[in-house]
Amino acid sequence: MLILQDNDFPDTPQDDDVYRSNGVVRLAVVLALTAAGALAVAGFRQSDSPTPISQLVENVNNITLDSQISRLDKDRLRLYRSDTSRSTDTAESMLSRLGVSDKTAADFMRGNPLVREALLGKSARQLNAEVDDDNHLLKLTARWATDKNDTFQRLVIERGEQGLSARRETGELKTSVRLSGGLIQTSLFAATDDARIPDSIAVQLAEIFSGDIDFHRALRKGDRFTVTYESLEADGESLKPGKVLTAEFVNKGKTHQAMWFQENSIKPGGYYNLQGQSLRRTYLASPLAFSRVSSGFSMRFHPIFQTWRAHLGVDYAAGQGTPVRSVGLGVVQSAGNLGGYGNAVVIKHSNGHSTVYAHLSKMLVRRGQSVSQGQAIGLVGATGWATGPHLHFEFRVNGVHKDPQLLARQSESVPIPAFARDQFNRQAAEVSRQLASASLVSADTTH
Repeated sequence: MLILQDNDFPDTPQDDDVYRSNGVVRLAVVLALTAAGALAVAGFRQSDSPTPISQLVENVNNITLDSQISRLDKDRLRLYRSDTSRSTDTAESMLSRLGVSDKTAADFMRGNPLVREALLGKSARQLNAEVDDDNHLLKLTARWATDKNDTFQRLVIERGEQGLSARRETGELKTSVRLSGGLIQTSLFAATDDARIPDSIAVQLAEIFSGDIDFHRALRKGDRFTVTYESLEADGESLKPGKVLTAEFVNKGKTHQAMWFQENSIKPGGYYNLQGQSLRRTYLASPLAFSRVSSGFSMRFHPIFQTWRAHLGVDYAAGQGTPVRSVGLGVVQSAGNLGGYGNAVVIKHSNGHSTVYAHLSKMLVRRGQSVSQGQAIGLVGATGWATGPHLHFEFRVNGVHKDPQLLARQSESVPIPAFARDQFNRQAAEVSRQLASASLVSADTTH
């Protein structure tokens, strides 16, 4: 039993602005500890009569250890675990990575047509599992993106009174904007990995600034970047990245800036510097989204013929099956076997320009077909005179071989049209302020 008396507390110091000579005011604050942990604060008005002394009596129940254990047994724990599905997943392997030991759940997943079709053997599904303290499955949710940018698919496996059930739902994607940055130590991808930036955003960065920065040869330790990009979210979790909105890259002390600008929803958008010059040039800097140059445009010792020869193109190291892109608009001049070139595609562009893509494992275009800039035209291979999978790329001007990387950087860009200048300038001013703030944040996080 707990007994409190108001005279157990010291008197509150008097203040002439509060107290009058004909009365005494006492302020009592009583803190009562109960099983629920409630806090009570009481204030009393000034009175001419003395404050009466009262007692508060409350029974205090002793909580035994056994009663606490009994309560925990009634309130079972729920554990939450996350992972990503793999193409090699079976029901058992997927559940094992999620910490689930539940034969009933594994049997259900194998036997349910909806689960087999939507989940098992599928990669890149986001998995969230609810598990009890016996490692039995309570709920499994898988989410994945669709071809549409505004929706995603959700598969829910849930244990109810009648056992396990499965349902498939369509959810609405929400778009948020994320800010990040990094410091170059070795490579762009290493820096973006350290900053937990998705690979697709790193690829976009390389493409946006490819006309000004040679990401294969010109990066330096200490270069830094900041980027804002769209994140498409499902149920509050990032499901896939969208496009880069703004970016800044400091390379060898020179600052390069970019912003996405789209005049309206009908016309296509593009990336521009803050002065209104398009960052997309006539030709892409590379026929691969991102790769390492293994042999440049120069004299070299030929690995097959064991002699010094002029290397009239650029070799890109890449894995078997990597998509190869057309660097510019054009028409396929030939697509077939070209002897030492192996499977090769030749594309004719304007102004007497042509490009060659050699050693392909597969060709995705045919002779006479029109292709757009960035369109996949084949897959990296090792056909013809090749010691391993790579892409041999050539750029010819009126039949004469030129350095592809040099020509890409020298290709023309298109400025903002005059009628869109005012709209662009307003957006560019706001982007400039955002990049200044983002640079400060990035500097704090990279030092």
